[in-house]
Amino acid sequence: MNISVYCGASLGNNDLYVEAAKSLGKWIAKNGHTLVYGGGKAGLMGVVADEVLLHNGEVIGIIPTFLVDRELSHPNLTHLAIVNSMSERKNKMIELGNCYIALPGGPGTLEEISEAISWARIGQHQNPCIVFNIGGYYDKLKDFYDDMVTSGFLTEADKKAMLFTDSFNEIEQYISNYAPLIVRTY
Repeated sequence: MNISVYCGASLGNNDLYVEAAKSLGKWIAKNGHTLVYGGGKAGLMGVVADEVLLHNGEVIGIIPTFLVDRELSHPNLTHLAIVNSMSERKNKMIELGNCYIALPGGPGTLEEISEAISWARIGQHQNPCIVFNIGGYYDKLKDFYDDMVTSGFLTEADKKAMLFTDSFNEIEQYISNYAPLIVRTY
């Protein structure tokens, strides 16, 4: 399965975030999945990619030209696709992914997982969307989605199309509840 991971190009200020990125990278590799991510070497992006590679997993990076020009691309990936824009990167990550997971990150991470969730809601894919809520990082976002339901902008059924967790057991159970996924390769 291709797992698209969205996360920060910074490490954040809590060691839990780095440990979560390492744990997710190891979990992806040990379960025979392929990481699809933004192609960077910095921050949590670099940590998760390095951990997948360390455990002999495959990593597909999708990075726009302007970030390559700033020498931010990871040099040791299984495959690096260079695209023209951030929009093209996001579309490619959704296209290649069979599952979408957000680690802690900033506005870009929030935008990317929100787009994956939104696309699921309108039927553009039927893949699991998971917010890896390590240390309660995304508690306020979870509350905001609850408020959307209360305010009538999101159905309870649509809210159940996403998972907020910090447990790999819950992630595995959630993924297994989805219909068999077609594994796409690059």
